[in-house]
Amino acid sequence: MSRHPNRVYFSPGDHCLQAILACIRRARHTLQICVFTISDDRITAAILRAFAAGIQVRILTDNEKLFDKGADIRQLAAAGIPVRVDITSNHMHHKFAIVDHQTALTGSYNWTRSAALYNHENVLVTHDCDTVQAYSREFDRLWKEMEDFSSVY
Repeated sequence: MSRHPNRVYFSPGDHCLQAILACIRRARHTLQICVFTISDDRITAAILRAFAAGIQVRILTDNEKLFDKGADIRQLAAAGIPVRVDITSNHMHHKFAIVDHQTALTGSYNWTRSAALYNHENVLVTHDCDTVQAYSREFDRLWKEMEDFSSVY
């Protein structure tokens, strides 16, 4: 375990983006992503590289954001990444990821280009076992509850 179990990053600027990219690059086995939307091509490219390298990637997202201009979820699903979507009238507004069941990344930061450029956002990266397990349980619960992208779209 790291001497510094928690790291905090803020935007605007590239600090949050770099934290997300570093977590994706560190994945060796699994990458579970639960985000409202993904429209930053730099993040999308990193996810696609991880998937191509054999990392088991799964994505949960909100159905209403799928067709926003610049949204990359359909591209990720077309690449073969398992994607499930919330089909309720409510928003799946989470922004978190779990790397190898050992690291959790969370915060207000939307995985969009405007979050890096303009918004005041935050990301927390933690290796705290209890926190990572809580996010893993929530991911698994939502995965069972949501609909497979390919069966809906």
